[in-house]
Amino acid sequence: MTKTMQPSLPQPSSTLSLWHRTTRSFPHLHANRLAPVPASTKYLIIGSGISGVLTAWKLVESGVNAEDVLIIEAREAVSGASGRNAGHIRPDSFRGFPGYAKFHGPEQARKILENERVVLENVRKFVKEHKIDCDFNYMRTFEVALTDEVVDSLSKSMAAFKAAGGDVSHVKYYEGEAAKKETRVPEALCAYESPAASNHPGKLVQWILNDFIVKGGKLWTHCPVTKMDRFRSDNSPSLRWEVHTPRGVIATETVVHCTNAYAAYLLPELGKFITPRRSQVNSFVPPLSLSGEDSLKHTMALRYRADHFFSVNALNNGMVVLGGTGTRSSSDMTSEDLITFDDSKYSDRLAHNSTKEFLGLCHEPDSASLRHGEGLDHAWTGIIGMTADGAPLVGPIEGLDGQWICAGFNGHGMAGIFTCAPGLAKLISDLSWQDTGLPECFQFSTERIRRSTNQRVKSTL
Repeated sequence: MTKTMQPSLPQPSSTLSLWHRTTRSFPHLHANRLAPVPASTKYLIIGSGISGVLTAWKLVESGVNAEDVLIIEAREAVSGASGRNAGHIRPDSFRGFPGYAKFHGPEQARKILENERVVLENVRKFVKEHKIDCDFNYMRTFEVALTDEVVDSLSKSMAAFKAAGGDVSHVKYYEGEAAKKETRVPEALCAYESPAASNHPGKLVQWILNDFIVKGGKLWTHCPVTKMDRFRSDNSPSLRWEVHTPRGVIATETVVHCTNAYAAYLLPELGKFITPRRSQVNSFVPPLSLSGEDSLKHTMALRYRADHFFSVNALNNGMVVLGGTGTRSSSDMTSEDLITFDDSKYSDRLAHNSTKEFLGLCHEPDSASLRHGEGLDHAWTGIIGMTADGAPLVGPIEGLDGQWICAGFNGHGMAGIFTCAPGLAKLISDLSWQDTGLPECFQFSTERIRRSTNQRVKSTL
């Protein structure tokens, strides 16, 4: 049975990601870290990741006075999953369709995948329109099958998605020698190509956050929210909530939970619905064989089986970033050990497995042939918010008037948030769910939480 974690605030002594290490001069990194919090605000957004920051930015774009919006963050700015991912925006073209269909039916499953394609184009347009320096690179990505098991699984997923009316006109298929040539993976049995992007997530979110602050928005960092109570004064009927922090209490009309894996700390009813899972990412400096004109120019998922895969991202500067599970054989941890809020440590075993995979991409026999400075550069971890039905939570929270949520992105936030956060801003502005364009299955409801939690529990017995 899946382990249930006690809700937690983010760990203060977390690892720094590659993106954190290369943006230490961001002027708002520790904004207001010692100042008392404002006594009140109209809109309070908890979390300075991309969901919180983009929701704030979209509210201001829609006409909300930026001075009425406060973002509050438990650690430094952009310290959560948005600043810890593998740096790619990689829509799922068809692979996840059977899993989504199991919980939500084929129509909603199709909409989930269609939504991810929209997200990629939205990010692309946003970066171009605002001339954001975030190392954005529109490129190809591959689903690479390395075993017959995965060849069969991908084929069935593609067929099921097409049967549900899914559009796969953007997907190219390669097998045999063609797959090996296109992917540069000698063991590839087949591969599916589709559009994706690489970017520096820290720089992207920091640009949005800075623009929000320039327009008058407020940010308080190193200031966790510890509890919330209903506002008890009759003199200010619009103020509905008292938000408690170590540096004071904030009275507010509207609370927006953009806390992803940590949402259950303030919303205990989500304790069995959102599971925190630690994910590890590793960055590498390529040797001669994977640098210069031979540098990697596409992203990939190298799949051995469902619980054994590596994600591969190629950065503009030539570095390569690997995430994924590694192998489960001879493991120094179990899947249960990965259910944690602790992002202060990483696994040497996972770093070792990723290094072996990286050397395979480079066609290097072992690390002994690497020069000093080549090979493994850095390893870090982040906490993914895994929901019981595989879909995020977006919308008003039933029974808590004035509270909203945008969380639970299952490690796919960069392929989902650029529609979910704008959609939530529309809902807060009194527009309808249809106006958001989001799949209906993303909508928050207590019935969805009850049903999905029971279904997941039964499936793990």
